[in-house]
Amino acid sequence: MILEIRPVSGIGEVRPGDNLAELITAAADWVRDGDVLVVTSKIVSKAEGRLVDLPPDGPDREAAREAALRAETARVVAERGPTRIVQTHHGLVLAQAGIDASNVDAAHLVLLPKDPDASARALREELRDRFGLDVAVVITDTMGRPWRLGLVDFAIGAAGVDALVDYRGLQDVYGNELQLTQMAQIDQLASAAELVQGKTAQVPVAVVRGFAPGFPPEHGRGAAELIRGADADLFSLGTAEATARGLRAAAALPDATVFAPAGPPVRLPALPFPALPPTEIRSVMVPVNTVAAVVVWAPAGDLRAAAEAGRTAERLRAVLAADGLASVWLEVGDPAALADRLPAGGVPLGVLAIGRGSLPSL
Repeated sequence: MILEIRPVSGIGEVRPGDNLAELITAAADWVRDGDVLVVTSKIVSKAEGRLVDLPPDGPDREAAREAALRAETARVVAERGPTRIVQTHHGLVLAQAGIDASNVDAAHLVLLPKDPDASARALREELRDRFGLDVAVVITDTMGRPWRLGLVDFAIGAAGVDALVDYRGLQDVYGNELQLTQMAQIDQLASAAELVQGKTAQVPVAVVRGFAPGFPPEHGRGAAELIRGADADLFSLGTAEATARGLRAAAALPDATVFAPAGPPVRLPALPFPALPPTEIRSVMVPVNTVAAVVVWAPAGDLRAAAEAGRTAERLRAVLAADGLASVWLEVGDPAALADRLPAGGVPLGVLAIGRGSLPSL
């Protein structure tokens, strides 16, 4: 495959109500069937009137920015000082919900298109029906990466080109079967096009020529196919936010149904909790499939030590739950049965039964 990437210059300022198909074909009468038009979301949003009025200065201007951000936010992922990483109603995770103040006059903010895939389909149909051009359309925005510095352009809308190319099940030249390889080819097209568009040259459209994969039936599934579902998102929160959620969950940790492969209880390794000596419990009623149990005890009559033992037990339960181990608190029906397991003067407060259980990881 040999690709040619051409900038489309001369489009000029785009205003609400402008027809993008007319502007693009007027500026690039050399576009032909099979080309991929890569269009920045900025001009799509302007044409669709996705603008927010901004007061000239002062608190009202900042309040308008904040109101726009709240309206575009489905959930907050991470927040550090003035920077807020959020998930938009599209499902995209972006700084400031993709709201932009660049390449627009000082009196406005630009929001992302309301439905970028629908915008891509509409532009493609207009180019086909009015101008007889069978092209693909990719709508792009700019984003940062959580593990790398620098920004890249990526696709938020697409029509006429598949979002993913799937190599799973194929073999490489060494005969190894590919297991996970799905390439986000519309993101690759977006980043390639940005090389000729830039951020200050007023080139909001680029044409990629020579892209070999054929067009899918109709418009294809769009860029929404690339959004990772919540069940597969391993990084759905920032580190501080994930820690805070875990602490809140630990504060309300419920007793769990403890279950594990059948077998006798086993002795826990030494734990760094002097108030929680590990022991193999045989004289206390515990679930038959418990993999381990810990006696929680304190010196007789020492209320402070008893309270600290209880707090330590709760901390241990939180640690266990974070590692996927469930626990349940059991009352001791016959304290005398544990007398030979405890130091002299020790009183059992309860037994923590631990096993593979129904508690999810924090």
